[in-house]
Amino acid sequence: MDFSFNQRTEEMRAELRDFVTDRVLPAERVLDVQLAEAEDRLAFEPPIKEQLKKDARSRGLWNLFLPDPHDGAGLSNLEYAPLAEITGWSPDLAPEAVNCAAPDSGNMELLHLFATPAQRDRWLVPLLEGEIRSCFSMTEPAVASSDASNIESRIERDGDHYVVNGHKWWSSGAIRPNCKLIVVLGVTAPSGDAHRRHSMILIPKDTTGVQLVRSTPVFGYDNAAGGGHAEIVFDNVRVPADHLLGEEGNGFGMAQARLGPGRIHHCMRLLGQGERALELMCRRVQDRVAFGKRLAEQGVVQEWIAESRVDLEQARLLVLKTAWLMDTVGANGARIEISAIKVVVPNVVQRIVDRAIQAHGAAGVSEDTPLARFYTAARYLRIGDGPDEVHKMSVARRELRKYAAASR
Repeated sequence: MDFSFNQRTEEMRAELRDFVTDRVLPAERVLDVQLAEAEDRLAFEPPIKEQLKKDARSRGLWNLFLPDPHDGAGLSNLEYAPLAEITGWSPDLAPEAVNCAAPDSGNMELLHLFATPAQRDRWLVPLLEGEIRSCFSMTEPAVASSDASNIESRIERDGDHYVVNGHKWWSSGAIRPNCKLIVVLGVTAPSGDAHRRHSMILIPKDTTGVQLVRSTPVFGYDNAAGGGHAEIVFDNVRVPADHLLGEEGNGFGMAQARLGPGRIHHCMRLLGQGERALELMCRRVQDRVAFGKRLAEQGVVQEWIAESRVDLEQARLLVLKTAWLMDTVGANGARIEISAIKVVVPNVVQRIVDRAIQAHGAAGVSEDTPLARFYTAARYLRIGDGPDEVHKMSVARRELRKYAAASR
């Protein structure tokens, strides 16, 4: 295994680091002010985002993972990993500034892999140009959606159309005005095989019957910077049959193809949040004095810092191994490692951010630092894209298979 970064990656890494440091981090306060002054935070497109996107494009920092709608000749997962980590330093701004934000990145990969030429022209090209946003609608409030076989939303053929009925939530970004596309996972064959029951369909957000019920905050955060997490009712939503993505019955496989890269991208960005939290902690403890000496000289604080560095390095190595496997044997061949990092990274970052909050005292739980938001993101991702327990089950099952035959 070789995790060294090639010259191309190092050059892009340096350019992206300068962009995030010089332009993005100072813009965080601007974003907060613009959202605070907005009449409706969730229905507002902050001008600072468009400014950053123009700047990023002028630097060649655009669509780092999939830059071409025709051949998809982008960076490998191993090349993309350190770049995604840098964008994680400012999760509300940097990923979107370089057009690599979830859920669009995952949807673009879906469209690249499975869409017809007409679907690509209508949806993939404007997404790659950053002209529109999209959302992915899978999770449902009435069932345990960690088991996709529970999904109840129906996609039914009716002549030259499909009719969609269902109730979804946590459709990230759907409330934003420039979200134009909803990718829906639903059931087309209720009595079919567990992995052949589902299909995906592309629904323009302005289609009759699409009802945006509300935005669901995460620990009180409305995610206005990302367009909220929408609860959506699909009430007899009728779209032409050519809006089906891929073939009927392939929805489960396509969802897995989307979620594998999506999970590693989340983990890459979370590592960036962990690094920034560690830096904030180190700077804070240099400046504060308690009981006659700086916090940095306190043994317990040094232990926090040492454990945080060790945790980050271990987590990063596992992410890089997973990226390398995805490049060499594909996402299916790396599925256990994908599950492993999905457990490890959110827990590691949650611990690091928690220590940083503690080191900041009352300031740590305020919005004067990004730490409270980072904690929310890390804790949420122990559920989002599959809860810890499901991923641990996958890892355990592979381990147990090694011994099952011998025990018979």
